[in-house]
Amino acid sequence: MIKIEDVSKTFVQRVGGQYKALDNVSLTIKKGEFVSLLGPSGCGKSTVLNLVAGFETFSEGTIEVNGKKVKGPGADRVVVFQEHGLFPWLTVLDNVAFGLKQKGIAKKERQEMAMEQIKAVHLSRFADRYPHELSGGMRQRAAIARALAMDPEILLMDEPFAALDEQTRLILHKELEEIWMRTGKTVLFITHNIREAVILSDRVVVMSTRPGKIKKEFTVKAARPRDSADSVLHHVENSIMAALADELEKVVREETGDEYSIKKNDFSGTAADSMGGGI
Repeated sequence: MIKIEDVSKTFVQRVGGQYKALDNVSLTIKKGEFVSLLGPSGCGKSTVLNLVAGFETFSEGTIEVNGKKVKGPGADRVVVFQEHGLFPWLTVLDNVAFGLKQKGIAKKERQEMAMEQIKAVHLSRFADRYPHELSGGMRQRAAIARALAMDPEILLMDEPFAALDEQTRLILHKELEEIWMRTGKTVLFITHNIREAVILSDRVVVMSTRPGKIKKEFTVKAARPRDSADSVLHHVENSIMAALADELEKVVREETGDEYSIKKNDFSGTAADSMGGGI
């Protein structure tokens, strides 16, 4: 379980001064739950993930994972980034087995463990390939396999599919859902894409503009495996867009001035697109 209580984060700027990225954020994620954080660019979504990962320290509040306070990175949490981060000089098999090698696991055993996860993401025919020989989607599958090989309790995923084309994203949504249903991992997922968040998640947590706060939570009660045509999903998407309209207007006004105004119905039919990605 992840427990975030009254967490605030203030950054010191290089040019002097400070800015507050998060303000009094509280969120509990139950064991085995899939939760997405969604909000405008700059609202602090990735900051929350980095704090849970132990990459950053918070200014106020507490974060606990399974009852223990987070004081730094831990083997119980593994991060999958937007960029795959594979070593270009290693094959897929060696990339996936890299963390196991660092743990001192014998070569034969770690290769067997790595192949198990490579098969889980349907890359067994490409185990001896190098990253430059793979498509973007394949490289991201390999990154997920590398994370799973470490058998963490928690997967922290920071916009892992943002750089992929729509068709590849849809395929990886299905594969990630299958992996999550099979393994029961706890997942904290960061995204700008409303459709992606709704299709994958048990809950979607919407954040406000900076300083980021929890604005509203949406429970997605659609059956699994998810069907994109499910009317329940469309209803949740529209509800999220309505909740985000004011936040998006704030972001645009910061860039263009107070004369700019967004009407809520301007967002109709856009829920499948990346929200705020170009802001």
